Amino acid sequence: MTARLTSLARGWTSVVPVLAAVLLIFTWGRDVPAAVTALMTVVLAGAVLAAVHHAEVVAHRVGEPFGSLILAVAVTVIEVALIVALMADGGDKSASLARDTVFAAVMITCNGIVGLSLLVASLRHRTAVFNPEGTGAALATVATLATLSLVLPTFTTSKPGPQFSGVQLTFAAVSSLILYGLFVATQTIRHRDYFLPITHQGEVITGDDHAAAPSSRSAWISLGLLLLALVGVVGLAKGVSPTIESGVAAAGMDHAVVGVVIALLVLLPETIAALRAARRDRVQTSLNLALGSAMASIGLTIPAVALASIWLSGPLILGLGSTHMVLLALTVVVASLTVVPGRATPLQGGVHLVILAAYLELAVNP
Repeated sequence: MTARLTSLARGWTSVVPVLAAVLLIFTWGRDVPAAVTALMTVVLAGAVLAAVHHAEVVAHRVGEPFGSLILAVAVTVIEVALIVALMADGGDKSASLARDTVFAAVMITCNGIVGLSLLVASLRHRTAVFNPEGTGAALATVATLATLSLVLPTFTTSKPGPQFSGVQLTFAAVSSLILYGLFVATQTIRHRDYFLPITHQGEVITGDDHAAAPSSRSAWISLGLLLLALVGVVGLAKGVSPTIESGVAAAGMDHAVVGVVIALLVLLPETIAALRAARRDRVQTSLNLALGSAMASIGLTIPAVALASIWLSGPLILGLGSTHMVLLALTVVVASLTVVPGRATPLQGGVHLVILAAYLELAVNP
């Protein structure tokens, strides 16, 4: 029975990327009826899940912490594709979409994924243990990137409104890339052991005993299907973007909710992967996924959107409002207090989840 389920899972994750590419070919640049749009939405969601599944297969082959890095980059590519697709068709009303989506990703990863992972691991194993050196370094990088890219634009005066001037935007984009590259080098080369799971006695776990690593052939096949799925996500996102925006508008919600929807969509598979790791008492892997996704979301999305703004019409608003700055500051303070001891109880997980709930409530009802 288990073998049959495994075979079925492998089957749909191989079929969906191909289906997404075929559907993209037949719908690209055309006005499609509501039924086809609904099918595109379903296939889009399936392509996201399939993409991250294949990224996870590749990640399992190369091991930690490279695995978490691959997953984070794959999710960020999807996020950037969705943001640019929506901004291209949204005009001035999408000027703040990049900010809303990136901030939503930070809140969901640093509070949602972190909170759920700590809660699941601590309830299952009494306490959740992780390496404070690596996790603290990741958190510091996320906090710096968020402040430089999302907080400073609110206070700069070179250009009216919460947005950067051209020079300032270039500086923020280059700084984001440099910090992200420096972190990746630290995580994968110089201090790789800081980002490996540890036991409750503090010993580093260098192996992964939950399943045998896939063969090189399987990893290469998954890499190809991953690329195909990402192409499908990029194209289908452009096709369903008007539906997402009209649905939010019909519900009478603020346009910022579109960013929340995008972040929830692309981070759902990441959340599932983190919870699986937490159940196996690999909390460090869960935190690598969460903070790595937050870091990649800022460090890669801001430069990509800055580059895209060259040909996209309309302003690019990046500065957060006062309410969101308070939530960001609270997140950084609470996360710092969570990270310092190197272990957590259900209380810490619950605190992070309450902050996320407050953010979601204020997004729907500002």
